[in-house]
Amino acid sequence: MKLVFFRGKVPNFGDELNLHVWPALLPQGFLDEDEDELFVGIGSIIGNHLPAKSRKFVMGSGYAGYMGLPDVHDGSWDIRFVRGPNTAKTLKIDPNLSICDSAILLRAMELPAPAKNVGVAFMPHYESLERGNWAEACRQAGITLIDATEPVEKVLSQIRGARLLVTEAMHGAIVADALRTPWVGARPIYGGHHKKWLDWAGALDIDVRLNTLKPSSVLEYYIGKTGRGGALGKVGRVSASPLAGIPNRILTDIAARHLDSMARIEPQLSSDGMIQQVTERAQSAVDEFVRSRVAAA
Repeated sequence: MKLVFFRGKVPNFGDELNLHVWPALLPQGFLDEDEDELFVGIGSIIGNHLPAKSRKFVMGSGYAGYMGLPDVHDGSWDIRFVRGPNTAKTLKIDPNLSICDSAILLRAMELPAPAKNVGVAFMPHYESLERGNWAEACRQAGITLIDATEPVEKVLSQIRGARLLVTEAMHGAIVADALRTPWVGARPIYGGHHKKWLDWAGALDIDVRLNTLKPSSVLEYYIGKTGRGGALGKVGRVSASPLAGIPNRILTDIAARHLDSMARIEPQLSSDGMIQQVTERAQSAVDEFVRSRVAAA
């Protein structure tokens, strides 16, 4: 059974969690490279891009519209649980299968020690790290930048050590909430990333507040105004050119001041009772799946 998850040009914390969580929670040798069976893990990975002939086992994944909608009733899908109620509704499956994003299972694992001197931190979406000037904005605001492309252990340590996490990355909020670090949601500059937040929050009964995030570069300003994602080569080149130096500096200064104000917003956390209940349900679903596989072997 092969683990499948999204991998782009650079590592991304939310997706790379798969390599941290599943080897720790599943029996040794449970996962291999056999593509006849696929273990569909953490992330918005449900879609019609997965091989039609493969048997697909879903463990807390979500559907975000990045790929085409699959027919999960065609006999090749075995859905143990999904990220949230929006995914369940879209796939037309039992609402009771809406448990939570499986990154919540970090709560059942041994974790790295909290990093020291983090204070308030900001975690941009990994795409924003390339498109914006967030390192400089965080420096001006006196806020720790958490880089979603850094190793998982480092990011986990920083989130655990943060007094508050402002996050544009959904898995920043998911992990912060799971590990009980107060968080402030920042509405992703690219609009295509918005809906999946509501999917996850619905599973934990969180009335999520996505606060406006100011763009830190000409490129991000363009994305925010047009809603465009994907290939942005021409605009990207303009944003990176000397011609954009002054507007980039102005936008970065504005973004830094806004980050400072966001750090003063009342943070969110799911209730202790809900996070414990959902963790137990997700763990039970994984344990039952493992037992069923062992019994069938």
